[in-house]
Amino acid sequence: MKHMNSEVKEERTSNKNRIDLFLVPIVLIAAFLNLFKIWTDEYANAYYTAAVKSMLQSFHNFFYASFDPGGYVTIDKPPVVFWIQTISAKIFGFHGWSVILPQALAGIGSVLLLYVLVKRTFGVWAGRFAALAMALTPIVPAVSRTNNIDSMLVFTLLVATWMLFRAVRTAKFGWVLAAFAMIGVAFNMKMLQAYMVLPAFYVFYVVATKITWKKKIAFLTTATALMLAVSVSWAVVVDSTSADKRPYMGSSQTNSVLELAFGYNGINRLTGNTSVTGSSHKQPAQTEQQTASSETKQSSNSSADSSQSSNQRKSSSSQKMQAPGGGNQNGMFNTGNPGPFRLFQKGLSDQISWLLPFVIFSIVGLFAGVKFKGPYTTKQKESLFWLAWLLPVAVFFSIAGFFHQYYLIMLAPPIAAFAGAGAVALWSMYKQHNGWKSWLLPGGILTTAALQVYIMSPYVSSIGAAPIAGVGALGVILALVLAVRKQRKNSLTNYLGAAAMVVLLAMPAYWAMTPIIYGGNSMLPSAGPDSSSGMGGPPSTATNSKQSGFNGMQPPGSSSGNSSSNNQMQPPSGSSNGGQMQMPDGSSNNSQMPNSFSSKSSSSKRKSGGMNAEVNQKLLNYLTKNNTGEKYLFATTDSTSAAPYIIKTGKPVMAMGGFSGSDPILTVSKLKAMIKKGEVKYFYLSGMGKGGQSDVITWIKENSKEIPSSKWQSTSSSAQQGPSGNGTLYEITLK
Repeated sequence: MKHMNSEVKEERTSNKNRIDLFLVPIVLIAAFLNLFKIWTDEYANAYYTAAVKSMLQSFHNFFYASFDPGGYVTIDKPPVVFWIQTISAKIFGFHGWSVILPQALAGIGSVLLLYVLVKRTFGVWAGRFAALAMALTPIVPAVSRTNNIDSMLVFTLLVATWMLFRAVRTAKFGWVLAAFAMIGVAFNMKMLQAYMVLPAFYVFYVVATKITWKKKIAFLTTATALMLAVSVSWAVVVDSTSADKRPYMGSSQTNSVLELAFGYNGINRLTGNTSVTGSSHKQPAQTEQQTASSETKQSSNSSADSSQSSNQRKSSSSQKMQAPGGGNQNGMFNTGNPGPFRLFQKGLSDQISWLLPFVIFSIVGLFAGVKFKGPYTTKQKESLFWLAWLLPVAVFFSIAGFFHQYYLIMLAPPIAAFAGAGAVALWSMYKQHNGWKSWLLPGGILTTAALQVYIMSPYVSSIGAAPIAGVGALGVILALVLAVRKQRKNSLTNYLGAAAMVVLLAMPAYWAMTPIIYGGNSMLPSAGPDSSSGMGGPPSTATNSKQSGFNGMQPPGSSSGNSSSNNQMQPPSGSSNGGQMQMPDGSSNNSQMPNSFSSKSSSSKRKSGGMNAEVNQKLLNYLTKNNTGEKYLFATTDSTSAAPYIIKTGKPVMAMGGFSGSDPILTVSKLKAMIKKGEVKYFYLSGMGKGGQSDVITWIKENSKEIPSSKWQSTSSSAQQGPSGNGTLYEITLK
């Protein structure tokens, strides 16, 4: 920190044409957090990994992002990220790590991009701090270590930001078009989530460019039109293609990409709407919640502590499985209850909010003395950009009805940017004894340390009291000492400032390493001592913080080496069906998947792709042996059952109701036609995901022959020892 401000210009010039040696360890830290041990994740998020397996088999599957090799249904997101994953798998071979690699590299790239963006205006030290804060934001590596979309989305939006900043500096309209076109590309990664940054882009361009209002409006209108054209380009092609010549658009209710974008992946995320007027099935937003919640009660490593009591698990499940607004402070998937302080609630704060108080103090310092009518400095303009990114996104997550913890990565860039720029700005104000502004640095340190103590306090049984007390004590001491030494200018003060930054980043750094230390969850990634559960939030009353699954619970069909009831998943005690796990169609889960979680040594490979990330080999052998030329190996209700078989065999498996089993894809007449054509004859039915296909399932049961379980069930597999019984295999042949 010494001579930081006086050396900013000198260092900026001297480092212009050479590598910043301080950046090297930051990049190495990011590389370690994002890449280390990704090769142990064999299936990653099996839903998406199965799609990559399918997309490798034909251009038709590749273009439409088909979930299954038969081209029956697509995944529930646009294809761009999965095109990249498929290309990676084509180059390096099909592995869990090869589909994760693009996201891991994107996480590292985001650190570098943020350094470049912040350094140019706020100085090299600001760039370094911003890059380090980005690398150590816990949710960033947690997401980047999976094949979920969000890490690549954030990287793409930062590329668009770089283009926008360049457009303002060079006054070239072409860069404006490129920036907004890149947002259109991001839309084809995760749809409306990409548009969350638009307020920042519009506000910054209007404020920062020195052109007439007429030109500003014309340029922004043209750029927006281009963005919209790029955004809907794939959707228009798909929706204009005859339905019988392409897969069904997964998780939509009308087989439409645009409906998927603005419904399931759009407005429903904000409203949390879980009903469809006049529909007999649940809205996908709800079915995703229900199915994902059952899928993620899994073991990311099979070392679960089987000694926990069933009552403890029931209590934990009951606390965490409430719907948004249901009166539980943890909310659905530990996303808390909507409100102005939601980002400080348990389950969200430890993913993203470690530096938020410091960021707030930084914003005050950076905008101190700014007049509404300007003129604005470059620093103030870019600060306004990051603020216009931060606030709307924070507001969305504060009021949204349904999202997952890992979506919070959208907040990481502005928080990291303000942490870096604010560290330099507050230090300068402190050193210059700039009136009340000189108190912002010690105030930011004190309040940030206090928040971090609050964040860690529920984890005292997992991490111990020492680090919590250490952060609190050091934060208070350093803040007070800096306050006392405000009038002194010597090297000790500089070291105290640097020490304060280290203290504030220490626990975020530890949290960022938890997916490596404790194991991660590729279905619903999160950081923390219970990161393998994928549910974030503080641990339950369990005594073993390293336990796997949903606070130690094993899902139906999981294999932990202990088939006792203490290892079985318990439903929420408050379920409306009297204590049974609620399924997407409103029924209870009375049957069991035909899969074992892991039959291999978990010490070398993790099966974190969902509840059923290992096939039942006896079932597979039976289906393969008795296949008489049918297109589909078998059909099942939803993607959870189908994904591991697609990954292992590369053969078509039909998820009749799409991801959660609620998609209205099949009718009885369509199914009869498929059976008569010899496309499918075996059906595995469990209690999962009936949704809007109850008529189809009823017809299957009434017109099929049940296959004796002795022919396809493995008696030694704990997959057949779930708490609710087993699924059933049927055969139908029509003449």
